[in-house]
Amino acid sequence: MKTAIVYSHSAKKTALVANQIKAMASMKGIEDLNVDELSVEKLMDYDRLIIGVSTWFDGELPRNWDELVPAIEDLNFKNKKVAIFGNGNQVGYPENFGDAVGIMADLFESLGAEIIGKTSIEGYTFEASRALRGKFLAGLVLDFENQHQLNEERIKKWVNGL
Repeated sequence: MKTAIVYSHSAKKTALVANQIKAMASMKGIEDLNVDELSVEKLMDYDRLIIGVSTWFDGELPRNWDELVPAIEDLNFKNKKVAIFGNGNQVGYPENFGDAVGIMADLFESLGAEIIGKTSIEGYTFEASRALRGKFLAGLVLDFENQHQLNEERIKKWVNGL
C-alpha cells in the first residue's frame, strides 16, 4: 500500500507536524509531497493519503490548496484511505476551530474516500467546527497557540491509531 503525506512545505507549523508524523509512523516509505507542486496524477498514485491543512481566518482553507482542490473535485477516491491533520485556534476562533480539517474530510468523503483517524473532542474547548462528527473530530486538530503542550501526545496517539 503506497502512502503519501501531503501538505504545503511553506506552512511552518503544518510542516513541523508532518515531520513528527513521519518520524513516529510505523509505515515505511511514506512519500512527502508538497501540495504547492503536486499534480493530480501523482496524488492518484497513492492508496493512503495523510493530508495536512491549517484553518485560515474564519474557517477557510489556506491558499496553497486553491489549485489542487478544484482539480480533484470530479475524481474517484473509492478504495483510498484519507487521514487529515491540521492546526486551529480554539480560543481565538472558537466558532470555526479546525474547519479546514472538516472541509477536507467532506471533500474526500464526497469523492468516495474512507476517512480514518478521527479523534475525540475530549480536552478541547471550542464552540463549533466543520470537523465535528458527533463526539469526534474528522481528523487530528492541534492548537499551537493554546495547547501546544498536548501536541506531541496527541500526534503520537493519532499516528498509532492510523
